[in-house]
Amino acid sequence: MLWPCGSAWRPVHQRRRDSVELRWLSARAWTRHWYPQGIDVGTWRGKRMLAVSWFRQDLAGTHLASRVTLIDLERSRSLDILLAELGDDGQLHPARIHAGGIAWFGDRLFAAATKRGIWEFNLTDLHSIRGADARRLAGGGGGGARRTALVAVRTKMHQVDLRCSFIGRAFDEAGSSLPRVLIGEYQTDEQGQIGEFHIPEDDGGFVELDRFVPHIARMQGAVRLGREHFVSQSDGVKPGTLWSGGSNSLQRAAAPLPVGCEDLALDLNERQLWSVGEHPWRRIVRGIPLSRVGISG
Repeated sequence: MLWPCGSAWRPVHQRRRDSVELRWLSARAWTRHWYPQGIDVGTWRGKRMLAVSWFRQDLAGTHLASRVTLIDLERSRSLDILLAELGDDGQLHPARIHAGGIAWFGDRLFAAATKRGIWEFNLTDLHSIRGADARRLAGGGGGGARRTALVAVRTKMHQVDLRCSFIGRAFDEAGSSLPRVLIGEYQTDEQGQIGEFHIPEDDGGFVELDRFVPHIARMQGAVRLGREHFVSQSDGVKPGTLWSGGSNSLQRAAAPLPVGCEDLALDLNERQLWSVGEHPWRRIVRGIPLSRVGISG
């Protein structure tokens, strides 16, 4: 297994009270170039991994690139995979999307591209690149150290009649993953919508099954377990708020989310609800036991 720069970007796995926290032992803890956004859990090359998506921007706020970091929690090591698209010129170009949420199904990774729908990437057919091409697809310039990178190429763009700020998975009451996702909108008012969709087959598109307005401002992520929905809400430099309940009866939960909270992910194997905070110096990944949010078993 290749681990480009794995030791340099080692995450620190800690337990705080009854939650799990992951902190970066590197410049990733404070950089203002890259921001973590989406989170999900899956299997890559036979190992269960936690995936975190990031976007890169310049000082003017222009998106330059995106990537997903796969984290091996057992070994506290991580692996970066740059996200790219194939241009009309036949060359690979950085995926300049916000990647505000991700949903991981086997070798298929779906990333929220805000006003550009949902982008799908193949995590099995990866490209290995190095040198100037690696720096370019990471949104950097032509200088800097020579390095090797893995790249996942976009296979499809799915148009969805929503702003597509985030995307999360759905599970049945027994904890089995369903071929469904929740796609939602970040809005500063309370008019943001969340839709539930059946994920497409190889040649199909997302099929809408439900849509509702939770009347929650600044929504950042949503997942579902049985009839229980979980929605994250950010509040600037204050801890985020977790909402839970039925789609039309969401209530504030007691479990605190990270400052600058973003996406949510359910980890039924480890009985955790994961979220990630994006703000420099307060940048953590937090796992909250499901028992703290009213899910037993």
